[in-house]
Amino acid sequence: MSTVTHTIDAKPAAGFQRRFYITAWRWHFYAGLYVAPFLAMLAVTGLIMLWSSVLAGRDGENLYSVAPLSQTLAVSQQAQAALAVVPDGVLKQYIAPRTDDQAALFRVNSGSQSIMVAVDPYRGVALGQWQRRTALYDLADTIHGTLLIGTLGDRLIEIAAGFAVMLVVTGLYLWWPRDTGWRSVLVPQLATRGRALWKSLHMTVGFYASIILLAFLLSGLTWAGIWGEKFTQAWSTFPAEKWDNVPLSDATHASMNHDGVKNVPWALEQTPMPASGSSAGVTGIAQGHPVDLDGVVALARRLGFDQRFQLSFPGGETGVWTIARDTMSNDSSDPLSDRTVHVDRYTGRILADIGFADYGVAGKAMAVGVALHEGDMGVWNIALNTLFCLSILFLSVSGVVMWWKRRPRRAGLRLMAPTVTEPGPLWKGGALVMLALSVLFPLSGAVLVTVIAADLLILRHLKPLKRAIG
Repeated sequence: MSTVTHTIDAKPAAGFQRRFYITAWRWHFYAGLYVAPFLAMLAVTGLIMLWSSVLAGRDGENLYSVAPLSQTLAVSQQAQAALAVVPDGVLKQYIAPRTDDQAALFRVNSGSQSIMVAVDPYRGVALGQWQRRTALYDLADTIHGTLLIGTLGDRLIEIAAGFAVMLVVTGLYLWWPRDTGWRSVLVPQLATRGRALWKSLHMTVGFYASIILLAFLLSGLTWAGIWGEKFTQAWSTFPAEKWDNVPLSDATHASMNHDGVKNVPWALEQTPMPASGSSAGVTGIAQGHPVDLDGVVALARRLGFDQRFQLSFPGGETGVWTIARDTMSNDSSDPLSDRTVHVDRYTGRILADIGFADYGVAGKAMAVGVALHEGDMGVWNIALNTLFCLSILFLSVSGVVMWWKRRPRRAGLRLMAPTVTEPGPLWKGGALVMLALSVLFPLSGAVLVTVIAADLLILRHLKPLKRAIG
């Protein structure tokens, strides 16, 4: 929600309830103090990514349009047109157009550079080229995930996300209707003025936004470096043992990600890649037919990959052809249609075929959750995410406004956080809630323990600091 502090309009029946209420209020205040700038950043960068994807396309596919003819050229001919504009280039990926009037995209590597080339699939003419992952979408994506400072940024955002869950829990407790009824929460009191109006709007918008915020926080956290990769993802990875006697590579699916951008389905990222060079698998490309670009594209169409899909070329002697449709990569608007197929580069046999139904519960939840998070599921999803991001920005701003309006005029630089003189009989319940959040989100928990220890051992014994935060 935000860095909200507000007057205690609800009047708990007993003193210990009042102390518990103020304690929740104090945690809400300090959690919001750290979280609000991060939520505002995530909302702004989220909006940029959402609308960049809508207008330009995730990979720039909307920047070029073509006039359809009765038949497209062979994909190998289209690839030659892409190679012609990148000297000494090596083909790495083909992205099939989603509609008849879109260009085909090819990723071509030249030295250390990765170039995207748009090609007219009907005429075999290169329409344009650009360096991969240098668009506004990619800048916003990097800020959204790492603050442009790598692993440290990822950890700071993960801490903020954990505290944001605390913010939602304490916020719902504070705003839960006690004597005023649900109408005061569900409908803003627009007849009020000043701080009371800000408070009513903050409460109503926060109540509705909290449901989506929890879903977005959890789906975002599962991509994070500690809670995601070390805990939830490690226990929810698709088991490679489900592939019958298929040789495995030393590399995982995460090796298919490029430039820090997540392209691989969450449930597959830590699963080992299959390896080419055996008689394993099932028939894909019939024996005697060439296992080349055109052959693998034809196989993809026979397997049901219509419209947009991505084809990654084999890397190294044991590399495989990988055919993929992934909602997370904007290939479709239906996460239930997500599918990844690996093909032996020598025999054309299908080594693995993984769809949505093969994921575990966590993998399925992530496939849907990430698609919802990115606004990939249609116009309604775009509208919902736009409204949600604007709501988060409003909550961040309104929390600061309410705090500022509540501060005494002579407060100076003091934060004026709610103070609790005694913990009260319900402190154990609150402690259990905080302990549960700490266990669920270890990084946030570690920071929480540090803050509590600092408060108990240092801050409350230093009068200047105590005055500043009180």
